Amino acid sequence: MAYIDFHVHITPPDISANWRKYAEKEPWFSLLSASPRNRFAGGEDIVAALSAQEGENPPSGQEKPLSFDKAVVFGFGFRDMGLCRYVNDYMLEKTKQYPDKLIGFISVPPGSADAGKEIERCYSAGLKGVGELFPGGQGFNPGEAKETAALTGACKEMGLPVLIHANEPVGHDYPGKDNVTLHQLEKFVQNNPGLVIVLAHWGGGLFFYETMPELREKFRNVYYDTAATPFLYDARVYRAAKALGLTEKILFGSDFPLLPPQRYLNALEESGLSAEEKNLILGGNAQRLLGI
Repeated sequence: MAYIDFHVHITPPDISANWRKYAEKEPWFSLLSASPRNRFAGGEDIVAALSAQEGENPPSGQEKPLSFDKAVVFGFGFRDMGLCRYVNDYMLEKTKQYPDKLIGFISVPPGSADAGKEIERCYSAGLKGVGELFPGGQGFNPGEAKETAALTGACKEMGLPVLIHANEPVGHDYPGKDNVTLHQLEKFVQNNPGLVIVLAHWGGGLFFYETMPELREKFRNVYYDTAATPFLYDARVYRAAKALGLTEKILFGSDFPLLPPQRYLNALEESGLSAEEKNLILGGNAQRLLGI
């Protein structure tokens, strides 16, 4: 089984070096890039991080730390289709350069008339999904079917999963926490039966509601990633997922370079999950979803 980090951000080097120029016309990118916690990573940075994990030597008497074999990478979800296209070209270049390490997703603004065409172009060139979509940052309501129809129609036709940003409606504020509601995300799922959907950041807590029979049925094709867990939840969140029977729907995601994968491993060890359940979260579920 391959260990897969399902939530990794990749940025072309010139955007990283000149982010203020791009931020002038992209308020969401400006907000996140200006955060003191923000980091940028290019393709080589991500591959180097994966390779460094592989080569780590533990202290005497300790087991070698877990390393990840592959990363699902996506560029920033800009409002401007031209910028998304540029990021996608970089993604295609790096996934072809590192096919054994990087699994690329497609960046598109859902409201663009060219969304379907761009998805088809990138799918034909080898990319494996769409996302991360930012409802607040890209200015769309995921609960309104007309606002995402071009995107979701193309994804259904090509069998591509969609990864969408979600955040919890309570608790502390932080850059990137928008006003998308759990009801809007539920409507997005309801409007798109058959579409495989990954709700980032534990779906903003939406996974707790899978105890409702009607929601469990509607959400049969929905997964949740763990991105930003150390900033949001303690180890009990994994036990909650197990109690709800959802370990086969949880995907490990680090949000690298914001956080390294190692920041998550203590909580996973404290979770009380079996080795089999941890392996599902760390890669087995991702392999099944991606068909690899």
